[in-house]
Amino acid sequence: MKRIFHILAALCIALPALGQSRAEDSFTAAETPTANPLSGETLTDASVITQKQHFLPTRRRIDREINKIKFAYKGEVIMGLTASYGTLSSDDTDVLLILDNINADGSVTTIKPFVGYFYRDNRCLGARFGYNFMSGTLDQGGLFDLGENNNVSLNIPYLDFKSSNYSFGIFHRSYAGLDPKGRFGLFAELELSVSTGTSRFSYESEGKVKQTYSDNTQLKLAFNPGAAVYIFPNVCATLSFGLGGIQYTTVNQHDELGNKIGTREASKMKFKLNILAINIGMTFHMWDKKKK
Repeated sequence: MKRIFHILAALCIALPALGQSRAEDSFTAAETPTANPLSGETLTDASVITQKQHFLPTRRRIDREINKIKFAYKGEVIMGLTASYGTLSSDDTDVLLILDNINADGSVTTIKPFVGYFYRDNRCLGARFGYNFMSGTLDQGGLFDLGENNNVSLNIPYLDFKSSNYSFGIFHRSYAGLDPKGRFGLFAELELSVSTGTSRFSYESEGKVKQTYSDNTQLKLAFNPGAAVYIFPNVCATLSFGLGGIQYTTVNQHDELGNKIGTREASKMKFKLNILAINIGMTFHMWDKKKK
């Protein structure tokens, strides 16, 4: 009987110790230190399990690998020029068919030299200067006629308009290569610019030609995407499109004697293709020693 009593007593002492030892082993296994590969911090296994349930970092989730093909390399300096020219004449357009005996013509010319630096592969910061000239003339003698049945006609007097503007802007351009050797690419450009200039408007009134002048200033944030292709190892041809943006314009009008006779302010946000902002350009890439 004594022997059985001693065996039971030994079991009562050993079982709690064994349970505690197993609990400690379980706790140790759950809290085994593990290095976090993202932050470098030391985490337990339980923390690692919780960490795996989170989303991937934003940088990895949105990476589309559009920079995998390099179109331009870090350290390159570019110099270039974009230009556009358009005309409108009553001799070669169908828009003015309702006007009889009219002689109208106009033109728009834009020249924009620029320089830029690639602070990263396919990423460029630069500055752009610009000049824009616009002119239009409507000679006297035009007749606005909707036909005999409508009985609507109007004689159009002499009109003439000329405008010249200078601009300066800074831009950021991001390229994406399209082929493995980086010959063809697309780019997205964001430009902040300010322009100022003068215009002259001449018109006939009471048998006399009168003139008014205006000073205009414009602040604009524009989006200009485009395409580029290397036609020589260091020479790239570009075609860009103006898709509008946000702009603020102020105009002050003066008479022939220089007296201020009116002012106007306007702001708008518009995104659409502007056919007058389609530019053909040429870009020279310099100091591209890393290019192969």
